[in-house]
Amino acid sequence: MGKRYYCDYCDRSFVDDYEARKKHISGSMHVRLRKEHYDAFRDAKTILAEESAKVPCKRYQQTRECVFGTNCRFSHYTAEDLMNLKMKVEGEEERLEREKYTRLDLDHDDGPTLTSWLQKRSKMKTSKSTVEEHKPKATVLWELPPELQEVPDLPPSLQPLRVEDFTNAEFETWG
Repeated sequence: MGKRYYCDYCDRSFVDDYEARKKHISGSMHVRLRKEHYDAFRDAKTILAEESAKVPCKRYQQTRECVFGTNCRFSHYTAEDLMNLKMKVEGEEERLEREKYTRLDLDHDDGPTLTSWLQKRSKMKTSKSTVEEHKPKATVLWELPPELQEVPDLPPSLQPLRVEDFTNAEFETWG
């Protein structure tokens, strides 16, 4: 029987060859169903802009049915639907503005810096190791597995990390 191609938009399958797929993808039914699929994920602001620019559909206003459905070039939204959509868009914009100012306030907060975090970390390590008074200056944050400790010339990604590796970094604050 050969390979078959399944189209998720159209919910059908057909022979999987170049000509059949090309014919299917350029078909009006596939184009319409693909458009309907992606229209379901549009944001409220885009829908409001598009529907406000359209003239109301007379057939849909009278009978609440339109043979063109979502492909109608006229708007199927009532004045009340457009008002609700407009309120939703304004609510989303206000929420985004509040989040923006909240983020700006957090950015100016002089919170923990990388240097202060590393100092706390090294103090914690040294307070835990009171038994070992003569530790080397470099604090090891990660240890190699025993089978890799004997391997010479490890790549940099496998070499143990030390606090000193981070103190020369160019960034100063987290976030």
